[in-house]
Amino acid sequence: MKTMVMIPTYCEAENIERLIGQIFGYASQVDILVVDDSSPDGTGQLIDKLSVENPRIHVLHRKKLRGRGLAGIAGLRYALNWGAEAVVEMDADFSHDPKYLPALLDGLNQADVVLGSRFVKGGADVGRGFVRHAITVFANWYIRLVLKIGIRDCTSGYRVFKREVLETIDVDSLISRGPAIVQEILYSSILSGFRVKEVPIVFIDRQRGNSSFNFKIMFEGFLMIPILRYLAKSEKWGQLR
Repeated sequence: MKTMVMIPTYCEAENIERLIGQIFGYASQVDILVVDDSSPDGTGQLIDKLSVENPRIHVLHRKKLRGRGLAGIAGLRYALNWGAEAVVEMDADFSHDPKYLPALLDGLNQADVVLGSRFVKGGADVGRGFVRHAITVFANWYIRLVLKIGIRDCTSGYRVFKREVLETIDVDSLISRGPAIVQEILYSSILSGFRVKEVPIVFIDRQRGNSSFNFKIMFEGFLMIPILRYLAKSEKWGQLR
């Protein structure tokens, strides 16, 4: 299956080269796309050099309207245009360990969307403080309650999609501009009738670099959830897909 691993980045020069090496070590058949939001630390320039050395490394430079959601949409669109039959989405900070890639890809034999999950048997959330862990637990409870879905790890950004899923939900119609893109794509997939499988992973907080998470981003994400629910209950959802 022709597979592309899509990695949005912002200031990940300390991590990205090592991560790419490990991805190829665990999934030698994939191509890798780095979607860089004009990182001032030179992440994009580093990937430019790596892509010259290895044609299976791709880079997409974004210079305007930066943000996790927009970067994700641009990356998914690139992967579909490239011809990917499956698209993996993951972070660059090693919180998403490449060693789980074989299990995620294998999960496509039973499902259309496979999530790397901290909150199913065998999964764990390691290395973060009490407050961040509590926020994640609360966020998942809140999302399940509002959207009425049974997924244990609704906030996981480590997942793989079959091409059919991304074509059906129409990535160009997605409205989230921040991290809530994760929930919007998941919710759209469920509403479209696709099968979702959770595979246990151990999520380890980043060891290098700085997280872009802040309470403004968190608040905006919480606000987006009832909006998604409202759209799903109205005729507007179909217009957006």
